[in-house]
Amino acid sequence: MTGSAQAARGWRWIAAPGTILGVGLGGFVDGIMLHQILQWHHMLSSTDSDNIGVKYYPADTLSGLRMNTLWDGFFHAFTWLSVLIGLGLLYSRVTTSRGRVWRSRALWGWILVGWGAFNLVEGVIDHHVLAIHHVLAGPYELWWDLGFLALGALLVAGGWLIQRGAPAIDLCRETTLAGEGR
Repeated sequence: MTGSAQAARGWRWIAAPGTILGVGLGGFVDGIMLHQILQWHHMLSSTDSDNIGVKYYPADTLSGLRMNTLWDGFFHAFTWLSVLIGLGLLYSRVTTSRGRVWRSRALWGWILVGWGAFNLVEGVIDHHVLAIHHVLAGPYELWWDLGFLALGALLVAGGWLIQRGAPAIDLCRETTLAGEGR
């Protein structure tokens, strides 16, 4: 197998688990920071001006906060499942190729790609298409939403650059080749 074919195979092996982990972890950052700590929005906090006609659940009423918290919980369940799936894929790749080791920057690069992809997809769908919430509702909400998308694009680009220079190392192959040179 040529060096570029080995690099492409290594890329495929770590890309899926890293990206899925990044989706889940990026979703956790969004949910924990923006929904819970800063309390800038919840999943349905802008349904008074959404594009699909969802009933308005104001977060400053008990019943509205309950419904928003329920949907925040569904959101967190999705991110938790993403992390579990990413970890499961990563574990399966490690156990089926025991000699293959990835440099940490390859995994972290793909995690950043996944986080950025999460921001882009969630930002476009929830903030713009459905308009069920915004990063920070109010007079500058469009700018906050565009900043969220810009952060997503930067994470994807940065993650891609970080991971692309980190090839996998096959320790079994390296050991065999080192032994042959004696």
